[in-house]
Amino acid sequence: MTMDGCKLCPRECNVDRSCTKGFCGQSDAIRVARAAPHMWEEPCISGKNGSGTVFFCGCTLKCAYCQNSAISRGNAADHGIDIDPHRLAEIFIRLQDTGVHNINLVTPTMFAPGIAKSIDIAKTMGLTLPIVYNTSGYENPTALCNIADKINIYLPDFKYISPELSEKYSGAADYPIHAKASLRMMAKHIGEAKFDSDGMMTRGVIIRHLLLPGQLSESKKVLDYLFSEYENTVYYSLMSQYTPMPTLDSEKYPELDRRVTTYEYNKLIEHAVNLGIKNGFVQDGTAAKESFIPSFNGEGI
Repeated sequence: MTMDGCKLCPRECNVDRSCTKGFCGQSDAIRVARAAPHMWEEPCISGKNGSGTVFFCGCTLKCAYCQNSAISRGNAADHGIDIDPHRLAEIFIRLQDTGVHNINLVTPTMFAPGIAKSIDIAKTMGLTLPIVYNTSGYENPTALCNIADKINIYLPDFKYISPELSEKYSGAADYPIHAKASLRMMAKHIGEAKFDSDGMMTRGVIIRHLLLPGQLSESKKVLDYLFSEYENTVYYSLMSQYTPMPTLDSEKYPELDRRVTTYEYNKLIEHAVNLGIKNGFVQDGTAAKESFIPSFNGEGI
């Protein structure tokens, strides 16, 4: 799939990204902000040596509370470097040489065709690590199918079940529709989760859900839907790390100008247990810190 009539995400801008930036704010060049070992993913992803994360610039959503807004916003021209598939392949190999457990593609949707080429090139150079597709969940399943055979682990968000909340906080009322469809494709493609002798995931789906302040009811509905569809054939990561960022418009979203309470999070965990969720990850209170947000200074590019 080319980007001369881009339909890589549900926005389907249909623009020629060689001369016009899409909704994501990106051209057809692969733009990377950071490539380095990352210790703060789920235990079966980060392990002892870290996950080889590559943070891509741009985003198909406009989340009011985005923690990576420095690189996700379309006008973030001060961050990131444009590279080609060959250079990205070299980055994958350099990361592998550090001993990381996988190659973790963070927000890769806008660059999927180029990334697919990079993975093929890197494999000819000796890349053997599992590839993690780390996404907001706002995917076009048709486009996703074009890179699916390169992916070993899917790490999607499932942010909302409510179109109203999806529109209010992320500017995408159709988020639930596309998140459901893309997750269905991911689960079908991956099948049963697999782990190596050290407990590191080599194949599988981990669905992340971030609890937002005041949205316990919404989060429960998200888990209700996910468990009714997938039960324990996938893994669940329930996240309490929400942190109000300086970029948050607190006048427009005053309800988001606080962290999640221990009570709210414990109630969500209790709901997950009552549903029967066994394959899950939880966070402790120390996760809600800005210090867990990496510096997007071009490291490793």
